[in-house]
Amino acid sequence: MELTLLGTGAPAGLPRPGCTCAACATAVGADARAATALLVDGVLLLDLTPGPALAAARAGRTVHGVRQVLLSHPHDGPVQEVPAGLPAPARVPDGRELALLGGHRVRAVALDAPGTGYEVTGPDGERLLYLPPGAALAGLAAAPAREAAPGRAAAAPYALVALDVLGRPDALARLRAAGAVGPTTDVLAVHVDHDVPPGPELHRRLTAAGARTVPDGTTLLVGDYRAVPDLPRRTLVLGGARSGKSAEAERRLAAFPGVLYVATGGTRDGDAEWASRVAAHRERRPAGWRTAETCDLVPLLTEADAPPVLIDCLALWLTYAMDSVGAWDDERWRSGAARRALARRVDELAAAFRAATRTVVAVSNEVGSGVVPATASGRRFRDELGRLNAAVAAECEHVLLVTAGTALPLRG
Repeated sequence: MELTLLGTGAPAGLPRPGCTCAACATAVGADARAATALLVDGVLLLDLTPGPALAAARAGRTVHGVRQVLLSHPHDGPVQEVPAGLPAPARVPDGRELALLGGHRVRAVALDAPGTGYEVTGPDGERLLYLPPGAALAGLAAAPAREAAPGRAAAAPYALVALDVLGRPDALARLRAAGAVGPTTDVLAVHVDHDVPPGPELHRRLTAAGARTVPDGTTLLVGDYRAVPDLPRRTLVLGGARSGKSAEAERRLAAFPGVLYVATGGTRDGDAEWASRVAAHRERRPAGWRTAETCDLVPLLTEADAPPVLIDCLALWLTYAMDSVGAWDDERWRSGAARRALARRVDELAAAFRAATRTVVAVSNEVGSGVVPATASGRRFRDELGRLNAAVAAECEHVLLVTAGTALPLRG
């Protein structure tokens, strides 16, 4: 089954008409995108992009053989201009299947938002899933890949899925949880809007989600083998106060199911400001994530066959470790007892990162570039946190520094 992406952008396209934002200003050349539309084997058109005949011609294809045009957007979605010569657009009711001449079958799947999703099976048996912007499959339950219930996800992983990865990463997480997206599924991000700058930043975010995007006019063979993005097992995200480091760490796992969020800060009775911070973090996390409040990280890191874990943050873990070994006591520190005990704790944690088989994203503060603390204990904490960050970074494939909400790759 051959798939040509006549457009890969949001309904208004990219750049948006009249928009002066930085993302739109830099969306030129190959980074400019028309509204998403998929041409399947030259006979089926999913959604319409402005000037589909011209878009197809630029891709070396034609729409003259199109026998069916299906719309996925809600009924109150963008106005669709239908050029002469194309069949009148239609919409398949949820759960119904449409058979086309040539052997293609199209099944409409229910969504958790207005609109219609389509599962397309080609004459060769390869299957793709296409979802409109801002939507995920409804009624999708976690199940073994080949035991999906009738009317839910496909019984085996799709060869290709095209969906709004950036706007609805949880939609991809649900598909993974249900076995509808597997290790060899080609995950394409479509409906790309101006929320993320094009170019390297767009590529970086999609790679972290195990997805990719292609320029308008690209033709793919559904089911053709290609290397999926190489996902790092261990990532360290560094940043200063309010730099956006936690949000960056959460984005890196938003497209994966069953994430365990490890909060090392615990609760602080009577501290309203701390409670407000904790509440903001909780509201930002996907609903399907679990939370554990603990500083006992070594068993979590070395747990086998476990879902991804996000640790926020190592600076608070260090505070706990220094409390435990009496590192704040000047006499114990000068004697070397607390220093050696803390070094053992850090070595154990670094070794656990090295031995980790689950996906790990850890957050830590970068405090070495600011004002020198006025107290001996403050300088001690700064120095030990620098050593901890260096030890953990040495065991991570990816290391990022977040400044002003922008992630700068230091490694990977």
